[in-house]
Amino acid sequence: MSPIQVGLIGYGLAGRVFHAPTITAVPALQLAQVVQRQGDEARQRYPWVEIVRESEALLNDPAIELVVIATPNTSHFALAEAALQAGKHVVVDKPFTTTAAEAEQLIALAQAQQRVLSVYHNRRWDGDFLTVQKLLAGGHLGRLVEYESHFDRFRPGLKANAWRETAVPGSGILYDLGSHLLDQAVVLFGLPRALTADIRIQRTGGVVDDSFALLLHYDEGLRVTLKAGMVVREPSPRFVLHGTAGSFIKYGLDPQEEALKNGRTPLEPNWGSEPAAQWGTLNTSLDGLVVQGTVATLPGNYLAFYQDVAEAILKGREPAVTAVQAHQTMRLLELAQQSHEEGRRLEVC
Repeated sequence: MSPIQVGLIGYGLAGRVFHAPTITAVPALQLAQVVQRQGDEARQRYPWVEIVRESEALLNDPAIELVVIATPNTSHFALAEAALQAGKHVVVDKPFTTTAAEAEQLIALAQAQQRVLSVYHNRRWDGDFLTVQKLLAGGHLGRLVEYESHFDRFRPGLKANAWRETAVPGSGILYDLGSHLLDQAVVLFGLPRALTADIRIQRTGGVVDDSFALLLHYDEGLRVTLKAGMVVREPSPRFVLHGTAGSFIKYGLDPQEEALKNGRTPLEPNWGSEPAAQWGTLNTSLDGLVVQGTVATLPGNYLAFYQDVAEAILKGREPAVTAVQAHQTMRLLELAQQSHEEGRRLEVC
């Protein structure tokens, strides 16, 4: 069977670092075209790829079956809509769109066109998140009462000419990193009953949010806190989990992003493996004995996202990351903004 022909729109950070290396590592996919406005970096790394300058040329090519959109957030809706109307399957980089209403329109269009539509929530395949999932599934912490998840970075200066730091829809850290943290929380616990948000601009001269704290309210006494900031020189733990039987604390970020930025590929041996120095610490009890020590982080696997998308297309099924799930994340992002603006807790469901 011939591989699915893929067209990638955008070869900036997202397209170059996250999408192209993982697409080309999946045998069922063939990166055939890249929309690159200037230059030919895509062809230098992937000599078989055809570079086109306009997205219309890619969308009008009947050979292209799957379109991947890795462009600034404000263009996600229009490009995804055009791709679906052209009869293509579509993957959109996160966040899905800039509004929940746009996400709903794309879901309806994908259903009408009978095409796979997914969103690149690749951090479901972070090794540390996979490890947290396994710990919770194994009941090693008892009934969970506290879950904290952080993305801490130290970039106190603004980045010149970065669209994410300009006052346009979908910019700022809430839509950038908050979409990942919310998606992970919903995968683990489902939709919260309510949420409370505090969103701030902390850097001098900033015009979009660069810090947030989200509190998700669940039943059974579970409190979920999601935080990210750009002025955090001494990072907090990536994960903090406390339950009636024990605790798990994990520092450090999944190594896949840094490896991709350094030009490595997911086909390398030991891909996604984390050094023992970054393994999390578990303190729990087992058959009446106190057990305390490190837990080896499961290997991360961003490749799994595109392997799943390819299988969904070939088998005519829903992908692991559904558009409906991505719409839920968009709705939570909008509720977070509203909660902050109104200074109150908002009901979700």
